[in-house]
Amino acid sequence: MNQSMFGQFPHLESQSLILRKIDPSDIDAIFAIYSNQRIFEYAGILVKKNRDTVLKSISHFERDFNKRTRIKWGIARREQPATVIGIIEATGFNQPINQVTIGYFLHPDYWHQGYATEAVRILCTFLVEDAGFNRIEAEVMPANLYSKKVLLKNGFVLEGVLRQGRLWPGKGIIDLEIYSLLAQDWHRMKNE
Repeated sequence: MNQSMFGQFPHLESQSLILRKIDPSDIDAIFAIYSNQRIFEYAGILVKKNRDTVLKSISHFERDFNKRTRIKWGIARREQPATVIGIIEATGFNQPINQVTIGYFLHPDYWHQGYATEAVRILCTFLVEDAGFNRIEAEVMPANLYSKKVLLKNGFVLEGVLRQGRLWPGKGIIDLEIYSLLAQDWHRMKNE
């Protein structure tokens, strides 16, 4: 994990998306995400019904970045950079094996339009090429078919299932499929 991760907040872009820092001015969009039950059907995150709680969460994003434990980006479309349509994160940094875990979610108004696939591609490019990670991991509930497709389109490989391997808030003890992308896979896919 090099300085590109935690020096200045990494602002990432593609032709149609921007991954940017989330700040208190994004409260409406972030509250619309965190208060929507559909978004967290397959996630270990409890829905939040209080705007002040969500505002406090935004300050925690900054705290986690400063502690170097997690980076959360707001996903915005290039034509509307002020409007966050989703969140993508890098966490679970494991320096001895040069690994990071990613997670992502979009507001339902933006599902099935390729935004999640593109956001994951932008983040993986940064994590492999700029931050120098060798292994990127993602955990997915088996029923979350769309999230699995996003990962597979980005070259991730299903490694197996953690049977009753996690306790997630609001879900209890669950199975999780583990997907990974190695730097060698990323470079091979990029060169095809």
